[in-house]
Amino acid sequence: MNKKRITLKEIATELGVSISTVSKSLNNSPEIGEETKKKVVAFAKAHQYRTNTIALSLKNRKTKTIGVIIPEIVHYFFSNVINGIENYASQQGYNVIIAVSNESFEKEVLQMEAMANGFIDGIIISLAKETLKKQDYYHLQETMAMGIPVILFDRVTSNLSCDKVVVDDKSGAEAATTFLINKGRKKILLLSTQDYLNVGNHRTNGYLDALKKNGIFPDNRLIIKCNDQRSSEEEMVVLEKQIEALIDEGVDFDGVFAVNEIYLAAALRVLRAKNIKVPKEVSMICFTDGVISRYTTPRLTTVSQHAEEMGITSAELLIEKLEDESSMDKTITKIIQCSIVEREST
Repeated sequence: MNKKRITLKEIATELGVSISTVSKSLNNSPEIGEETKKKVVAFAKAHQYRTNTIALSLKNRKTKTIGVIIPEIVHYFFSNVINGIENYASQQGYNVIIAVSNESFEKEVLQMEAMANGFIDGIIISLAKETLKKQDYYHLQETMAMGIPVILFDRVTSNLSCDKVVVDDKSGAEAATTFLINKGRKKILLLSTQDYLNVGNHRTNGYLDALKKNGIFPDNRLIIKCNDQRSSEEEMVVLEKQIEALIDEGVDFDGVFAVNEIYLAAALRVLRAKNIKVPKEVSMICFTDGVISRYTTPRLTTVSQHAEEMGITSAELLIEKLEDESSMDKTITKIIQCSIVEREST
């Protein structure tokens, strides 16, 4: 009888450390002390952690099944990406298994490990916020070392050499901000994420570039970077209070640009409570052309990321690698262009 292969979680439990510590130790991270690293590596080796993983991957098994890991399920953007992946994969005779990390590094590691050791030919993933903040990618590097192709989409990192599918976030944000400026708006409130998220960083830079090109000096009071350590609901409550505080302090703004439609919906809720008219007094635009944007009052002008196209492109890249081994050595970054969908909020 084959001995059951030990998992990262079991190593962490046995040694009384976190999964992150195990991952970083196996990746020889300088953040971990030498004594801890030696203990983790010795334990993993004694239990044939990597040996068994690699041996398993060398089995000639093609299951025609691909795995998809997304950070959250409620986000309209990610659900549309999944539609694109599933539709294209189905046409090519592939099944799709979906997992959600809930923005957790630990859950992402465990799901990646389960997929890599299960019946999955390749993986498409958008990285969790916690993973990007930790910058710990050992689980992805190990999966690719096993010969399992990985495609990153939307939330990506330059620290991994693999195919990526991204939106032209900076260009889209610059276009959105310029769109508001062309409507006569000069004091534009930005609602963004923390900079360690590539999407938030690029969209903030696009906003700043648009201001600069139009001779508008940025006002730091008009840049709110949401604290994404909270749950989505808690985050929205805090964001609404921050916007209320700006208004109560007399900070003037005549436009709002948000990096997603949930942030903009929160801003709209505050403006309506304060009897500020949209778009007469304040014009509003956001990324994510989703259900919220279409059914608020007024309906929101958006930057469409063409999420379904992103999903199709991600599935195309992965299946090409699975069908043509010669493509495994090449890495490609596909950039999806954005477009503005104008509605009543501008």
